Amino acid sequence: MNSVCLGKDTALTLGRSQQLSVALMGVNLTMDACRRPGAAVCKLTCAELKLGIKDGLNACCYICIFSFTVNKFEVKCLISLFYNLVGDVTERQGVVVGLDRNTFRNILHVTFGMTDDMIMDRVFRGFDKDNDGCVSVSEWVYGLSVFLRGTLEEKMKYCFEVFDLNGDGFISKEEMVHMLKNSLLKQPSEEDPDEGIKDLVEITLKKMDHDHDGKLSFPDYEAAVREEALLLEAFGPCLPDPKSQKEFEAQVFKDPNEFGEV
Repeated sequence: MNSVCLGKDTALTLGRSQQLSVALMGVNLTMDACRRPGAAVCKLTCAELKLGIKDGLNACCYICIFSFTVNKFEVKCLISLFYNLVGDVTERQGVVVGLDRNTFRNILHVTFGMTDDMIMDRVFRGFDKDNDGCVSVSEWVYGLSVFLRGTLEEKMKYCFEVFDLNGDGFISKEEMVHMLKNSLLKQPSEEDPDEGIKDLVEITLKKMDHDHDGKLSFPDYEAAVREEALLLEAFGPCLPDPKSQKEFEAQVFKDPNEFGEV
């Protein structure tokens, strides 16, 4: 048995199948209201989804998905996978069950082939929206929705957040150097590698810094990516590659209970 928090001062113990029903309640109610005859998939806004949430259920009890095409089956599979990964733990009053940094990084590495420690830490922070040190079920589904079903705009916002290391709203030269140092292959050369990275940063700024202020704002980054989509992950891979994504979807959206150990 696991606990699901219903508010600041209340905890309710539910079985696994009951947990899934509670977590999907908002999706079920809203989808039933807006689904066209015969349609299996419906596009929901955050406001529409929250219409299905009653009595102040907190984030671990519902899925807050903004502009994604929400497939009920896929959402249920991701929730089920989350609890399989968390294991049989008991959620205490005021404590949200989730994936800690090390477990989450291991998932990124084994499942999606990510290897850069700095980028994986930044991806963790991108998923952990409330900065409580763990990825909750709602954060898990929302983050994977960006990974798997996000629009270009949603992926740009996510990637920019990953690359903005100090969270000041800009990607500075120093941050670029820091990320490119880790992501570029180290090869023996007579040339000073730091000089090579600095040259690459200057080339990148010429390509992406539209207002010529020596750093990248989100409008700079967005304009550059819309001109050249390959610049989306200019400073390191922070999204699943197509092969990893296809394998993940084939396994998890078939039966999340059979998902390989990570």
